Amino acid sequence: MNRALFLDRDGTLIIDKVYLSDPAGVELIRGAAEGLSRARSLGFKIFLLTNQSGIGRGLHSIEDTHRVNARMEELLGLPKPVFDEICIAPEAPGQPSAYRKPSPRFILEKIQQHELDPASCFMVGDAPADIGAALAAGIHAAAVRTGKVPPDAIPEVASGKVPVFEDFGAFAVTLR
Repeated sequence: MNRALFLDRDGTLIIDKVYLSDPAGVELIRGAAEGLSRARSLGFKIFLLTNQSGIGRGLHSIEDTHRVNARMEELLGLPKPVFDEICIAPEAPGQPSAYRKPSPRFILEKIQQHELDPASCFMVGDAPADIGAALAAGIHAAAVRTGKVPPDAIPEVASGKVPVFEDFGAFAVTLR
């Protein structure tokens, strides 16, 4: 199958704890494991796309981010690899960046590398940058209510252009 999910990390799969660098602080959002399991069982490739400006700000290292991601995968308790790829944008806002969401570059590269059908791809996230990356890449977008940004504050959600779900698990139930 040539379809994929592109998922935000903080506020979508784990509770957003700004500049999380300690794996002990990882807490899954309800429905994350079940949603990932369902998506995988339906044949979706799964990519994690995460902006980690704490690296660019000098607050933690890329190694800290890898440890947090490893703890998240451990807590998910799913067969490995959980994600086909984990894409990390380490730049802080204002720093030169080709990959920091809302840039669609990670998505576009994965579509090309894995010969994905954009019409069968989704980006799920909790922030305007996630929705912006999806729309700029020409794929479907979905918002979740589990982050710090109220979804109705995202213009594309407020206008009805992008659907909103209680959490990632609720989104995954809609996959066919």
